[in-house]
Amino acid sequence: MIKKFFYILILFFLSTNLFAKSDYVKEGIDLYNKNKFDDAKFKFEQDIVFNPKSELSYLYLSKIFNKQNKRNLEERNLNTVMLLNPKNEEAIYNLARLKLTSSDYKKSKELNKKLKSICSKFCIKSDQLKIEIENLSKK
Repeated sequence: MIKKFFYILILFFLSTNLFAKSDYVKEGIDLYNKNKFDDAKFKFEQDIVFNPKSELSYLYLSKIFNKQNKRNLEERNLNTVMLLNPKNEEAIYNLARLKLTSSDYKKSKELNKKLKSICSKFCIKSDQLKIEIENLSKK
């Protein structure tokens, strides 16, 4: 009887803890959409503590750092997303744009080529980025 109670208690705490962890991303996205970037950043970092492979949290952290003009941190988080999922179109596109703004046309072109080979959602943006890269690299 005591064993059953003990197991039920453990399951309760584990399920409550798992539920709380999954809320961090949702709360972070809500805060991000309200332009509360510091609060959102904290929520995504909390999620990463419990789920170090949270691709979505790293992606949103990169977006926050983009808004805050912290390019090194943005790039670090985009690289982490790509390490976790090499086919994340949004991360590839954002990293290609970031490389373009730092005048690294070769890397931007390379990333855009990779994006074009796998794209499903970012195909039009990839085409537009290709034109932008070509125009800027001519100058």
